Order: sequence, then structure tokens, then C-alpha cells
Amino acid sequence: MPHLVIYYTANLEPKLDMTALCRHMADAMLAVRDENGKQVFPTGGTRVLAYPAPHFAVADGGATGQAAGGSGDYSFVYMNLRIGKGRTATTHQIAGQALSAAARAQFARLLGSEHMGLTVQIDEGHEVFDAKHSTLHPLFNKAA
Repeated sequence: MPHLVIYYTANLEPKLDMTALCRHMADAMLAVRDENGKQVFPTGGTRVLAYPAPHFAVADGGATGQAAGGSGDYSFVYMNLRIGKGRTATTHQIAGQALSAAARAQFARLLGSEHMGLTVQIDEGHEVFDAKHSTLHPLFNKAA
């Protein structure tokens, strides 16, 4: 962990390179530093996954798309970052502001020309079960 999951309306598929968005968001996560300058999210645990929603309803549907039998003109992106417990409230704010700024930068063109919503949330929780199996962490945890 941390895992950033992105859900988006499928009408965004032709308008944005989602693989590039995932890389950009992962890089933004890796750049986050806490109030002491320490990297917040471990490199080997950082994951960003994006899923299109082929079926969706946004607001009133948008006049043009609904009238033509389409899914409407409006689009929506929901980004949810799930993190483990233990970080300070200040670190939560730093991370949230950094990810929100990174997302807004990626969607600036669309936010300026289309009707869309963009939400970035961070959830921290108590896991009732948490099994992790990874050969990625050792790649980044080498002794200096």
C-alpha cells in the first residue's frame, strides 16, 4: 500500500491517455514528502490502477448525448487513495493537496473545455485482514 484506484466514465477513453495518467499519479505519489522531508509512500508499494465505467449516469445526462441516445456529455473521474494507518493529519493534507494538484494538471484541458467532475479522496483504515506477498519491495529497500 498505497493504492490509488481511478474510476472514470468511459467517454473519457478517447480524450486522455490513461496509462500516462497512471504513471503521472504514481510519480506524484512518490514525490510526496511529509513535514520532516521523508518520502511518505514506499516506492515498492505504490500502485495506480484505472478502470473505465462503461455504464454511467452523471448529473442530468447532458442534453446532447441523452437526446441522441448516448451516455451524455458529462464525465467524471473518482480517485481513491487507500493508505495504511499511522501518518499524521498534516501528512494527509500534504498528500491530498499534491495528488489533487497532479490530477487537476492532467485534466486541465478537459476541465477547461468540458463539463466534468473530478474527485480525489484519501481513505485510511483499519484492516481486518491484510496479507501481502511481493517481490517488489526488495528492489527498493537495498541497504545504502
